[in-house]
Amino acid sequence: MRPTIARVALPVPLDKQFDYLIPNHLFPIIGGRVSVPFGRQTLVGLVTALVNESEFELTKIKPIKQVLDSQPVWPERLYALLHWCSQFYQYPLGETLFNAMPSALRKGKPADFATLVSWQLTASGRDQLMQGFGRAVKQAKVMHMLEAGSVAHQEFIDQEISSSVLKTLVEKDWIASLESKPVIRDWHQDVEANVDKPKLNAEQAVAIATVNSAQGFGCYLLEGVTGSGKTEVYLNMIKPVLEQGAQALVLVPEIGLTPQTINRFKRRFNVPVEVIHSGLNDTERLNAWLSARDNAAGIIIGTRSALLTPFAKLGIIIVDEEHDASYKQQDSLRYHARDVAVMRANKEQIPIVLGSATPALETLHNALVGKYHHLVLSARAGNATPTTNKVLDVKGLYLESGLSAPLIAEMRKHLNAGNQVMLFLNRRGFSPALMCHECGWIAECQRCDAYYTYHQNSSEIRCHHCGSQQPIIHQCQGCGSTHLVTVGVGTEQLEHQLSELFPEYQTIRIDRDSTRRKGSLESALTAIRHGEYQILIGTQMLAKGHHFPDVTLVALLDVDGSLYSSDFRASERLAQLFIQVAGRAGRASKPGEVVLQTHHPEHSLLQALLSKSYRHFAETALEERKVAQLPPFSFLTLFRAEANQSALVEEFLRQVRHTLEAHPLFDQYCQVLGPTPAPLAKRAGKFRWQLLLQTQSRPMMQKLLASAKPAIALLPNAKKVRWTLDIEPQDLS
Repeated sequence: MRPTIARVALPVPLDKQFDYLIPNHLFPIIGGRVSVPFGRQTLVGLVTALVNESEFELTKIKPIKQVLDSQPVWPERLYALLHWCSQFYQYPLGETLFNAMPSALRKGKPADFATLVSWQLTASGRDQLMQGFGRAVKQAKVMHMLEAGSVAHQEFIDQEISSSVLKTLVEKDWIASLESKPVIRDWHQDVEANVDKPKLNAEQAVAIATVNSAQGFGCYLLEGVTGSGKTEVYLNMIKPVLEQGAQALVLVPEIGLTPQTINRFKRRFNVPVEVIHSGLNDTERLNAWLSARDNAAGIIIGTRSALLTPFAKLGIIIVDEEHDASYKQQDSLRYHARDVAVMRANKEQIPIVLGSATPALETLHNALVGKYHHLVLSARAGNATPTTNKVLDVKGLYLESGLSAPLIAEMRKHLNAGNQVMLFLNRRGFSPALMCHECGWIAECQRCDAYYTYHQNSSEIRCHHCGSQQPIIHQCQGCGSTHLVTVGVGTEQLEHQLSELFPEYQTIRIDRDSTRRKGSLESALTAIRHGEYQILIGTQMLAKGHHFPDVTLVALLDVDGSLYSSDFRASERLAQLFIQVAGRAGRASKPGEVVLQTHHPEHSLLQALLSKSYRHFAETALEERKVAQLPPFSFLTLFRAEANQSALVEEFLRQVRHTLEAHPLFDQYCQVLGPTPAPLAKRAGKFRWQLLLQTQSRPMMQKLLASAKPAIALLPNAKKVRWTLDIEPQDLS
């Protein structure tokens, strides 16, 4: 009997699916998209079931408007993984499914390769190049970009060239458009390029053989010191997978790491390599997604969201820098890409490799108890030698924009030797605060419990929490004085100071402000590797995974705030950051040096990192967490709530606490902490409170939440506040 009703998941914040009538001329499929009426609008939904019965009267059920797919959007195992994500992270199924879709598919566009538009010069356009363009600067820019050959339309958009400029040039018959579709080629023959490969050491060879000889699912922690050649190990693990006609997924934490990684993989293999990250436009993202699904790409390299890409035949997953906090999504579906990647590998029955010099304590614990296979690379690859670490006590020293005299002298020594120097400061802008010298008033964001950051280059003060900004204030709003001073140091100020201290050397700043434009980060990293800059200033963006062979000195300027943080993960993050930043020094044959400026040189964490190793720190930290019953020895869920009135939010979370504690599944192994104001108690005009649920096991946490959530949604204040659940949170702010 032909089904008459389609159950459809929609991208709405409701834990339910909706029934729609199937007209006789339409044939929807489970896992395919449909266009349906919802209230006054039309939405794209995904069919989850085809049935003949509904709890509603047939006369009240609206019909489907259009069927958009003739085959499921995802293969069966990935579809099952998305269902698991919805249940585990307590997030509506419809929104979970649509989070995993390229935005072109969310808008109802066909799941086919999009036509790519590029531009080229005409014969008359080439003649015009010889004659010039007068004051038409934008037209001249387009023409010169096309001089070397055709250019993709997207490149002109990235260069902020409007369609009207292109239209004018078309009307003059100087340029013409070309339309093409991506070409799918058979890449399964002769997958490896003929390039010189580094000689493997014994530990690398053992790690590669262990993974390559395994059958089915296995999770491997590849713990390798910085510079130990983890990427070379990945390449050797991927080779047999490609030779068997399967595909590889490589996850990296930051977009900034993809150019270097892509180039390395493209040089090594004769297979199409696609990239997926948030910097792609809709067309590029859809084409990359389809390349993986239709077996047009052998390797997909991407950030967190690439994990939910469908593959024709996935053979291995590699998660590089698995400890990185950016693998955890901080809004909407709050999933952890590393944990979901392990679950995906399990469902696909393939190996997964988690690589890091500084494994997350949860991952290391799983390896130490035998849940994961533990592979160790203890030596730096090639001729690289371990770095020399030293702590610099700056108590009582005069600091010039955060730089002490001994550090400046050390920098000069390395620069005079023809090497590069990297300074790490995880604070962008010129200064974190603007203060009145007369009365102490500080420019504060009106919408957040936070100070404005002073940005000198753009002549504005900016809140880094809600994004509000305004022109620089020249008069104190407390006493009327015009004597305003900057407090603290940001990367902008450091860049300005270094250009005065070292005018003979070129300085470059790498942070979110300086790399906003598409391609700017890639060109900056290339310039650094070519030796165009001698002094590198950066935030965390510069600390991860980059290979700069001429950097011999790395200095961390201000890490004291992490030593005394209320977040139990702060010491772990500082340890990881120190090791990762230090790993940028002495990566080739030149010896490297790491200097850490601090007011607390005696601190036990700093001493452990300087004199021992990350492993020693991690094992000590795991013992402390075991005593305190903190993750990975317990499991946390963070309830966050916000509203315009603080009392309303507090009362709602009190009701949540009572609901949880009165639940039959709540026992002596469960604990509720709070409600308390969030560390940033007010953000973007909303008052924020939070509540922490702690349980001894994941299954207990899941059962309790799944059972209690409907009751919480019915609480009197549930619709008056905005509340969210964060399962196993990484950020408690």
